[in-house]
Amino acid sequence: MSVQSKNAIDLLLSESFKEIAQTRPIEKITIKEITDRAGVIRPTFYNHFQDKYELLEWIVQTELIDPLDPMIDQGQLKEGVTNALSAMAKEKEFYIKAVKLEGQNSFKEILVQKVTQLILSKLHREKIEEKIIYPWLTAERTAKFFANTFCYVIIGWVESGMDVPIEDIVNIFVFLMVNSPVDMIEKLE
Repeated sequence: MSVQSKNAIDLLLSESFKEIAQTRPIEKITIKEITDRAGVIRPTFYNHFQDKYELLEWIVQTELIDPLDPMIDQGQLKEGVTNALSAMAKEKEFYIKAVKLEGQNSFKEILVQKVTQLILSKLHREKIEEKIIYPWLTAERTAKFFANTFCYVIIGWVESGMDVPIEDIVNIFVFLMVNSPVDMIEKLE
């Protein structure tokens, strides 16, 4: 199977999944429903994804993380985050349902994992660990800290119905990243 036809089937399955999620809770969606709506047979699904949670990971990776990656490399973090949030807003109903997933395969867990991986791919581990005087504070823990902060803002935005303008959410994220709690307390006094 060519890469192009694999990607086409992946997209077909993801669109089917997102359409069904607009009317049903994600945890109740079956593989059969996804494949029936996509017009493929069940084995086709399993040739591409282990389960619907792996499909959700693929959606997060391809729709949110992959487009953000090169923008970070070009120094366009705000623009990249704006684009990722805009992609989420276009699929608002899907992401509102996705954020309600709880447990081991929750949307939050998947998003934190993918953002952590993205941050780690941008960090120079040796330089960070050479400069940080606390051995416990590894590059992985640093990346996970920032990923959790970023994802907290995003999850909160989705849970509140995505009613806050994207530009405001991006500015809130930047504000939280460049100001320590001590800075914020001092600014508020």
